[in-house]
Amino acid sequence: MNTAPHSFGKALFELMSSMRFAISLLSILAVASIVGTVLKQAEPYNNYIIQFGPFWFQVFEKLGLYDVYHASWFLLILTFLVVSTSVCIWRNAPNFAREMKSFREHVSEQSLAAFKHQHEAVTTQAPEVLAAKAQAYLEGQGYKVKSLPREDGVLLAAKAGSWNRLGYFLAHSAIVMICIGGLMDGNLVFKAQQLLGTKKIETRDIPQSQVPAISRLTPSNPSFRGSVQIPEGSSASVAFLNVADGYLVQDLPFVVGLKDFRIEHYSTGQPKSFESDVELFDHAGKKIREATIAVNHPLIHDGIAIYQASFADGGTRLTLRGWNLFAPTAASFPVEGTVHQNATLTSAAGDYTLEFVDFRPFNIENMGGEIADSGDAMSVLGGSPVSDNKHLRNVGPSFQYKVRDARGQAREFSNYMLPLELDGRWYLMSGVRESPNEAFRYLRMPLDADGDIDTFMRLRGALLNAELRPEIAARFARQALPQNAWGTEIEDKLKFSATQVLALFAEGGFQALGGFIETKVPEAEREKAASTYLRILELAAFEALQVANRQAHLPAPKADDTTGWLVRDTLNSMSDLFVYGAPIYLQLMSYDEVKASGLQLTRSPGKNVVYFGSLLLTLGVFFMLYVRERRVWLRIKPGNALLAMSSAKHTIDFEKEFTQHAQALDSLTQ
Repeated sequence: MNTAPHSFGKALFELMSSMRFAISLLSILAVASIVGTVLKQAEPYNNYIIQFGPFWFQVFEKLGLYDVYHASWFLLILTFLVVSTSVCIWRNAPNFAREMKSFREHVSEQSLAAFKHQHEAVTTQAPEVLAAKAQAYLEGQGYKVKSLPREDGVLLAAKAGSWNRLGYFLAHSAIVMICIGGLMDGNLVFKAQQLLGTKKIETRDIPQSQVPAISRLTPSNPSFRGSVQIPEGSSASVAFLNVADGYLVQDLPFVVGLKDFRIEHYSTGQPKSFESDVELFDHAGKKIREATIAVNHPLIHDGIAIYQASFADGGTRLTLRGWNLFAPTAASFPVEGTVHQNATLTSAAGDYTLEFVDFRPFNIENMGGEIADSGDAMSVLGGSPVSDNKHLRNVGPSFQYKVRDARGQAREFSNYMLPLELDGRWYLMSGVRESPNEAFRYLRMPLDADGDIDTFMRLRGALLNAELRPEIAARFARQALPQNAWGTEIEDKLKFSATQVLALFAEGGFQALGGFIETKVPEAEREKAASTYLRILELAAFEALQVANRQAHLPAPKADDTTGWLVRDTLNSMSDLFVYGAPIYLQLMSYDEVKASGLQLTRSPGKNVVYFGSLLLTLGVFFMLYVRERRVWLRIKPGNALLAMSSAKHTIDFEKEFTQHAQALDSLTQ
């Protein structure tokens, strides 16, 4: 037997119209949508490298998981799903329509007798009379009835709920509409332009005015989702679109100006709500409209929705006081800085660039736990986990900056403006970290009785001043020895030891002292030597404070516990300076805050299509779940009536309805 060859076109048609193929595509889209929901989309690539590491970053990049909804494979699946579902509709819709219209009147009496739900009654009435009564009853129950004469009687074919099949058509149409909406918002125009070489992603960090036309999108771009930060009193006519490892500049059909940005806080200082007063202008400078944008209350103009997305610093001006941490002086110098701008610092150690990164007027810390030691003579602020709000406290403003050396290496610092009380004493805190994925480690600088760090800085300068060491050592020796030992060899040895300890500490802090003891002192005597050296250092530091106060024309410090703790804290902080990694410390004295509003601008023509598709899907599900298709046949012959009933779903309600119809037939045949 010869068979016709199986054509490729027919096989493709069968595949595209297959329900299993469509369900497979839907399953892939569902998994992709989960990834797109869990993984924050369209972030700068550096964020993903920090989060996942180099290996998994590359794996996820190849899969396009950082922008799932615009990935080529995702859009390709949407396209196939549109085609597949459309073919299914085109193939099955005529059958659905015919089935909805059909009364299935060609059913045979043998088939009716084989139905599970059938009931037979004896009657003495003429078939035409009983048929009329039964038709009136069924129509009263909401059925459409068709009466068909037969050779030996009458056949009534009735149906109800045939609109149930409309649900399948609506659900399939909804999938098509939702996928088309996704394709409309899928950056297809840009992808085509990128493929043709007319558009290119910009990866350089340059002002937007210098971004070339090949990396800019025109205001007529049919769909986009971008963001922009606008400082108070400023405006923007572009939005930035994060794409892969770079960005695109989207020119807007209008200019957005920020008049005022407001933010409300909870009692703990955490943000409660924020909103922006904006003005829209055309490119000729004419005001179009003004409005207030808040979270979940966007402004929609010219098909573009403007959402309140975030807030940031808009260029706060900082007045700072700086100290050269390794100079043998207590003198400070003024520094002016502006957030998001750089300043040059010249020092004996070389030239540095100060990059002012951020300013925060509020900082919420958990002050209920202990400060955890980081293991390198530094401390971590808020070392205990936050378990409740009882210990949350606003510790005041802070600013972040980077110190970059001539080789391009930088450390990031976070300095608090207000002092913090730890262990019953007050400190200024300065955090440091080498990379953004690390937590800040904090340096404590003790405050004096006046709440200043001037005493700390004076003592630090005196301990670093080699010219003062002979005097400090001499004062220490005279204080440590009885008067009859002055001028003896014992005093000379003690002065030598004090000078040596001060010099070692000035070169490397406690680490230098420890290294000296390990190399010069036998192991059995190291613990005793360390205790002796630390005692010498502490007493000599007190004498150094005496000298520093005298040079500053200040009263001599009191020999009490308060001064003792100040000296010990100063020694700890000075030792920490060698791992602090900055040649200077910047103290925030005052600021002129400038806030910036983070706005998200979207043009989404597919949004309404998706909404319409969602409405169709809701209606389709309603028809499929809540509209029950039922069919009833009544074959009436002289002396006999046979009732049969069927439904796609045999529910409890169906059983009750069949029983009702059977009882009604018995009543009608009486």
